[in-house]
Amino acid sequence: MKIIKRNGSEVEFDVTKIANAIAAANREVQESQRLTERQVMYAAANVSDLCEGAGHTVSVEEVQDMVEDEIMRLDCYEVARKYIIYRYLQNEKRRKNTTDDQILALIECNNEEVKQENSNKNPTVNSVQRDYMAGEVSKDLTMRKLLPADVVEAHREGIIHFHDSDYFAQHMHNCDLVNLEDMLQNGTVISGTLIEKPHSFSTACNIATQIIAQVASSQYGGQSISLTHLAPFVDVSRKRIRREVLDEINSLGLEAPAERIDEVVEGRLRDEIRRGVQTIQYQVVTLMTTNGQAPFVTVFMYLNEASGETEKHDLAMIIEETLRQRYQGVKNEEGVWITPAFPKLIYVLEEDNISEDAPYFYLTQLAAKCTAKRLVPDYVSEKIMKQLKVDANGQGHCYTPMGCRSFLTPYVNAEGKAQYYGRFNQGVVTINLPDVALSAEGDLDRFWQVFDERLELCHRALMARHNRLKGTLSDAAPILWQHGALARLKKGEVIDPLLYGGYSTISLGYAGLHECVMCLTGRSHTDPEATPLAMQIMQHMNDKCADWKREHNIDFSIYGTPLESTTYKFAKALQRRFGVIKGVSDRGYITNSYHVHVAENIDAFKKLEFESAFQQLSPGGAISYVEVPDLQDNLKAVIGTMRYIYDHIMYAELNTKSDYCQQCGYDGEIRIIEEDGKLVWECPHCGNRNQEKLNVARRTCGYIGTQFWNQGRTAEIKDRVLHL
Repeated sequence: MKIIKRNGSEVEFDVTKIANAIAAANREVQESQRLTERQVMYAAANVSDLCEGAGHTVSVEEVQDMVEDEIMRLDCYEVARKYIIYRYLQNEKRRKNTTDDQILALIECNNEEVKQENSNKNPTVNSVQRDYMAGEVSKDLTMRKLLPADVVEAHREGIIHFHDSDYFAQHMHNCDLVNLEDMLQNGTVISGTLIEKPHSFSTACNIATQIIAQVASSQYGGQSISLTHLAPFVDVSRKRIRREVLDEINSLGLEAPAERIDEVVEGRLRDEIRRGVQTIQYQVVTLMTTNGQAPFVTVFMYLNEASGETEKHDLAMIIEETLRQRYQGVKNEEGVWITPAFPKLIYVLEEDNISEDAPYFYLTQLAAKCTAKRLVPDYVSEKIMKQLKVDANGQGHCYTPMGCRSFLTPYVNAEGKAQYYGRFNQGVVTINLPDVALSAEGDLDRFWQVFDERLELCHRALMARHNRLKGTLSDAAPILWQHGALARLKKGEVIDPLLYGGYSTISLGYAGLHECVMCLTGRSHTDPEATPLAMQIMQHMNDKCADWKREHNIDFSIYGTPLESTTYKFAKALQRRFGVIKGVSDRGYITNSYHVHVAENIDAFKKLEFESAFQQLSPGGAISYVEVPDLQDNLKAVIGTMRYIYDHIMYAELNTKSDYCQQCGYDGEIRIIEEDGKLVWECPHCGNRNQEKLNVARRTCGYIGTQFWNQGRTAEIKDRVLHL
């Protein structure tokens, strides 16, 4: 059994240390008030049992709480008082410098929580450590100086989660839709250098990767680009290549039929598209931004976004090449083709590609093949999205999410046109729904009262995020605010107008709807008798966001939080505050957003149908998934699921596995086993448990993780049942 020290490192649990601590406090009181030696050992053994049954790796603070409780349970209040005083004095000493131990633990790679906080960051490399060190300083400053005390306390207790506090001290926002079209067509500036409109597709791709890197270093969330914005440059290259071919023919004094010239031109054009797409894929995978990871970028593939049939045809060629290269994967250091985490791909299902007689159905077949092997692309239904994303003019729209699932709400600009590219999200605060239900002791009337109190806490926390961005000068991130990624503001101009009126959004996240409803009704939210309550809870959050929007003229929206490390944090908080409660706090994780619990047996189509109603009530972001076996030899099943997505749900994905053991060459599923109370990954073929010699790709929060996960998320992955 392990215990988490204050600096985040894990050590072996030692019951003698507990006994010694109790004995030390015992010696500080008169002999008549002391515990007997047997009572000391009894209390220590009870604490050991409580730690064993906690359901997670306990922290030093949790152990000390248990010790206090055990001493008082033996009616030795004077001993308990001495223990509490000693604990208080030690805490006061530590408060004088709250970051040294954490930073040193980061450098030495001893902090287990931070090591597995982000499944796409390698905490052993200097650039990631530098980002984490800066993050520790920022979190310390944020919690001590910048946030209200009750918000800080609620965050620490796991009642809410104030996301990305490691970036809050700076004036940075969350995620965005990059206006790549404006930057390519009208030029931009990168590192003080003017970049003019490109004269070829390959150059446009190269510039796009530079923009991606610059944007990623200027904000902390995901960004999205559309391949449609690259499509016009295909014809630019086609015309250039044609001129070159004709010049070559003329210089040699030859003649060639028009059909042969067309073949040569299209062949060379395809080769340039291949090289351009390869530039994007390899640059994104190999770039390291200032936060120590590859840019978190999403690539959107939407045929109907093209203007005209010629551009659609050219866009289809880019999409085809993107899917082919992603299917192939990238080589690891051993030279083996593996699944990369980024860029995330999103493929829009639409009339032109959904049926076998559709002109672009071949792309859908290729997408299915890619999904079965590499977990992407994910799928957006144009039909359903246009029903849900309706603007003030009454028109439905289809557009890309930002990063893994965050969606902008519909917006009509001053010209009366819908606008999505160039917009962004200000930040997220997430409410722990099971904690609300447990705090209300399962009483439904009391639940709504506590719920409103917690939502108001989230409201004030979100306003802290908003107010931190107010007054930010465009000079803080020129690529974003001055050179077209999000705006074309002048130097010295503030970004404030972009924070109001719906241009940007700010998100109220939520987690654990399943556990919340289970606590209140004793039933899963998929149970027809409990589903109405789940919908009522969702609607209540939407109503609150509408109230806040009217009050502030800021576009608050509900966001289905993609918990990664927080799923573990919230679960530990529930166990610490309320104990282990069957069906609510008895696992090392809580369920993401509205999702059906990962261990609940339900078929793929029922799951998608059930969750589609909740996507409508999560306008700020939502994604659903189905867990599937290896379907590389059953693409018919993949396409059947894609068609169901098209008809029933806005945004969904298929989760499969894509693993490789570098030690023995095994390319099947790497399994999770339990050893000494801890979950570890193991190759079933050779028994290899060295994470540095295992390539494991799993979708965790709407995106693919490849650097392994904390114990809570690992338990969630282990518990997943197949839906197909």
